[in-house]
Amino acid sequence: MKIGLDILGGDYAPNATILGAIEAQQLLTGDQKLVLFGDEEETKSLIEKAGGNSSDFEYIHAPENISMGEHPTKAITQKPNSSIAKGFELLKNGEIDSFASAGNTGAMLVGSIFSVKTVPGVLRPAITTIVPKLKSGFGLLLDVGANADCKPEMLNQFAILGSLYSQHMFGISSPKVGLLNIGEEEEKGNILTTTTYPLLKNNERINFIGNAEGRDLFSDIADVYVCDGFTGNVVLKLAESFYVVTLKKGFKDEFFDRFNYEQYGGSPVLGVNAPVIIGHGISTPQAIKNMVLQSRDMIQSDFIDKIRSAFN
Repeated sequence: MKIGLDILGGDYAPNATILGAIEAQQLLTGDQKLVLFGDEEETKSLIEKAGGNSSDFEYIHAPENISMGEHPTKAITQKPNSSIAKGFELLKNGEIDSFASAGNTGAMLVGSIFSVKTVPGVLRPAITTIVPKLKSGFGLLLDVGANADCKPEMLNQFAILGSLYSQHMFGISSPKVGLLNIGEEEEKGNILTTTTYPLLKNNERINFIGNAEGRDLFSDIADVYVCDGFTGNVVLKLAESFYVVTLKKGFKDEFFDRFNYEQYGGSPVLGVNAPVIIGHGISTPQAIKNMVLQSRDMIQSDFIDKIRSAFN
């Protein structure tokens, strides 16, 4: 198993990514290798300075970095030696089994769609995020940013993708799927949600429970919440602010602590032909470590094969 990690991606890179890589490597087994993408000599030097052993890792020399403000498609094309471009090159060729980065989200999506490509039958991939439940456990919300505008057929597929992830990564046998909406009644909502509802209702591959309102998001009503990427991203950013506000107010609570993105690593891109994980731009070493472990778990579960089987 070879787990690809972009050393140059993120606001605190390369120091945070180096420290996270060292922590993650200590939790991997002998047949699990971490492959680092960045400036090889600089990366080795930083690992040694941080107290790690540079010989524990494999390296792909990719000295160029795609910054957060660059145009994703142009950057991927014009910077073939960038860490993200090289990562997707090796992922496409099967030389690594997964790729993760806390760098440019758009470039990660472009690489996912045009390099490793979507699973046949999937209209558009979706980004998913974890949503803490008030009592215990977690739900999933998707899409949270890959597709600002969606068609009903896309949301119907997001429900399948989210259900598969919940089943095979969280061990929930029959995940409950809710359509994020402004009311419980079937006829409520905008054109997108009212036309999506019957598709989900008639989809025998999911356990659809109907509409779910914003106030239901942290309850046990559903395990998977489906929405367009515009709505999902707004909800995600609002939810992330809860943890920051509690810290600023000096308020300590176990539930709000579970909003800390560092615990979960990153957001997987569901519906593409290999495990791809996008980390938060402000990822700390803990977040990087968990992103690597999340990549490992996706590889071990053969999750991509399960998606292929579902859409075959």
